[in-house]
Amino acid sequence: MSGDTITWLNGQQTHHLPLPDRAVDFGDGLFETLLLKHGEPLYLERHLARLRRGAQSLYFPAEANQLVAKTIDLAKRDIAATSWPWTALRVTLSRGAGPRGYAPPIECEPRCLASATRLERNPLEIAEPARIGMASIRWPTQPALAGLKHLNRLEQVLAAREYRLQSLDEALMLDQDGNVVSVTAGNLFAVIKGEIITPKLEQAGLRGTRRECLMDDWAPALGKMVSEVTLRQAELERAEEVFFTNTLVGLRPVGAMNNMRWKQSSTCQALHRCYLDSVS
Repeated sequence: MSGDTITWLNGQQTHHLPLPDRAVDFGDGLFETLLLKHGEPLYLERHLARLRRGAQSLYFPAEANQLVAKTIDLAKRDIAATSWPWTALRVTLSRGAGPRGYAPPIECEPRCLASATRLERNPLEIAEPARIGMASIRWPTQPALAGLKHLNRLEQVLAAREYRLQSLDEALMLDQDGNVVSVTAGNLFAVIKGEIITPKLEQAGLRGTRRECLMDDWAPALGKMVSEVTLRQAELERAEEVFFTNTLVGLRPVGAMNNMRWKQSSTCQALHRCYLDSVS
């Protein structure tokens, strides 16, 4: 294992995952990706709140949340002992072992697997405008799971493979009705006639922590509000600028998609400064 990666199971450093495990068998679990600055997670409470919502939706026992918090605390301690300035910490919550078949055990012992990786690039530096494509695969419609960061991500895996083969930075993903949902690993925003808009996520998609920060804190700090709308791809042609957010990139402007071009990123840049102020 690389010296720039550390893994834990229930807070103990390990290289092994006991089997059987329902996360492996059925994707029966949740995950969070946290950004740590000198061993301290940014926006930890937002991540834990989303994980709690997911655990409740999947009927995990209450002690699962305590297990996650304990694992993160122990991981923070070990990461702080390194000289890593920036760390990506992936935290996976599994229902644990169970009998054969889809039905989850009535009594379960959740497992928490954490994996930390040192980041070479400073994630607070805004990246150059992204070149994105259009994913041929679409988000599935499932209101019961919309917004949750569960382990079933095959649509995004296939979409990411597609844009990598095209030497692009990201891909736009639509829902089954052709409405814009997001990029594969981030929430999408557009500025149309000076108004910041973002797709509704009631039927599909993921409610990112940086999306919440932007809507709750950063945009209001600029005297702006964000509207959640049903967004068609054609409407992006009217946008003055387009950008996306996620944990590890913060905010990133979009420069091109197919025959569309966006040269402006002033709103994205202003929001990025609010992001920097909040983590300084």
